[in-house]
Amino acid sequence: MLEKRGRFLTARPFFDGGWRMDLDKPRPDLRVAAGDLVVVAPSGAGGGRGRIRRRIGRPDVARDVLEALMVDRGLARRFDVAVEREAERAAGDPTAGIADRRDLRDLPTFTIDPPTAQDYDDAISAERLDGGAVRVFVHIADVAAHVPPGSLVDREAFRRANSVYVPGAVEPMLPEALSNRACSLVPHQDRLAVSVEMEFTGAEVGRTAFHRSVIRSDARLDYPRVDRVFAGAEAAEEPWARPLEAARAVARALGEARAARGALAVESAEPEFRFSAEGHVAELAYEAQTESHTLIEHLMIAANEAVASLLETRRLPALYRVHERPEPARVEFLAEQLASLGVPTPALPEAMTPQQAADAVAEMSQRVDRHVERTGHGRVALTSLVLRSLKQARYQPENTGHTGLHSERYCHFTSPIRRYPDLVCHRSLLAAIGAGETTPRASDLDHAGDWCSDRERDAMKLERAADDVARCFLLERELFEQGWEAEWDGEVIGLIDAGAFVWFGDGHQGLLPVRRLGGDWWELNELATMLVGSGSGRTLRLGDPVRVRVERVDTARGRVDLVPVQL
Repeated sequence: MLEKRGRFLTARPFFDGGWRMDLDKPRPDLRVAAGDLVVVAPSGAGGGRGRIRRRIGRPDVARDVLEALMVDRGLARRFDVAVEREAERAAGDPTAGIADRRDLRDLPTFTIDPPTAQDYDDAISAERLDGGAVRVFVHIADVAAHVPPGSLVDREAFRRANSVYVPGAVEPMLPEALSNRACSLVPHQDRLAVSVEMEFTGAEVGRTAFHRSVIRSDARLDYPRVDRVFAGAEAAEEPWARPLEAARAVARALGEARAARGALAVESAEPEFRFSAEGHVAELAYEAQTESHTLIEHLMIAANEAVASLLETRRLPALYRVHERPEPARVEFLAEQLASLGVPTPALPEAMTPQQAADAVAEMSQRVDRHVERTGHGRVALTSLVLRSLKQARYQPENTGHTGLHSERYCHFTSPIRRYPDLVCHRSLLAAIGAGETTPRASDLDHAGDWCSDRERDAMKLERAADDVARCFLLERELFEQGWEAEWDGEVIGLIDAGAFVWFGDGHQGLLPVRRLGGDWWELNELATMLVGSGSGRTLRLGDPVRVRVERVDTARGRVDLVPVQL
């Protein structure tokens, strides 16, 4: 951020603090002033001086601060000119090579996405067959047709590894000419796809087939509209009404089967921020997982499993999405944590195997769900405990199964516009079916798996930090309207030695420091499920209700400090 020192401007790191930097005189075309957020590069040797490369905006505008955060975390925020030009050439004819493809344009086809989505990489077709089976096509944008291995676009996509989504902005993996145009399965336009054909009897998959195809989506549906159709509040329309109902029946059967086989039951709601035209956070809502979401989720999982099964059977180089079984000791600790909070837990066998540990976590996740439904509180805190007992999912060329989904073979295939491992699997699949692609080199995949896994972790950290910043801007506005003496009902969602993390209001989070609890010496118990007053024996547990006031908001760091009103 620019600061005035006498007649000159200096720059101070905005997010992490640090030394001020003296600046060269700005370019004449660059209009900047004290208080502006800017990008500064060192000028000359030694790094003691800098030059302003770009003005971002103002520190009191949420959109500008989020843009600055992305730049600060190393995101490019634009593509090199050569990459853009190559993408434009690749997007010039979105349907080149139709003659060599399976023509599925006559199939009634639809997409279901968030209302604000700009790229559509998956579409669905479904029809009931004689005898009661249902044929489902999961169509995925054929990114490989536009992005040859080793091309400039391919190398940049690998470097980025995934798209990064922050409130009000995206850092795309692919240039817009591809992600939002040529590869996007927009309605009423011919598009190249890779289609997974599956025939279901209930949740059982019979025949499967894979096609390099051309499709034409008939409708761009969104989650709220589909939920209204399912609730009977809105009529479905042809040509997508019957296919939607057929897909719904399959998704329901798949969901029931996955629950029965022990897939984890973990519910979470993603924050959705709305911005004003001036770039301020205007509203925060949490998008719940409704039936329309689970319909898409279950069909995408089925397609991913079908592709992974083929790739493993053919022993082709690919990247699998693996989620290893948890450590038995960690699962025993989870059971103790939940029991200390009053959640019924299953009896655990002595000397648990990793598979028994995985089954126990699945059972405990279902018991957490029932406990939350019965008590009406604790979902965020208890779900977090379950997730922390698990290992992190990652990408690797060896298939070891996916514990969370209780799937023996799983890969990511359904989002090649925004995830590079999906593009790797597309190329492997297309090579397997003789559709003109070269199999990825096995020697490259260990590094690719590690790289993409690391970039995914980086993206998740940035997205969480950006959500915190956006929440803080909204909270500041609410405090301006209500006054800093406003009191908020909240719930403890996390504990550390320094205090309790509290979820309060309509989706805000903050830290209630132990130094503010008063009258006692508070310590975190061995299970990390409660703070205990050493003198009084009072406790503050995960899931406990609290009433708080806001003491301080640090928007740049996304931090909120709270003081207690009532514990």
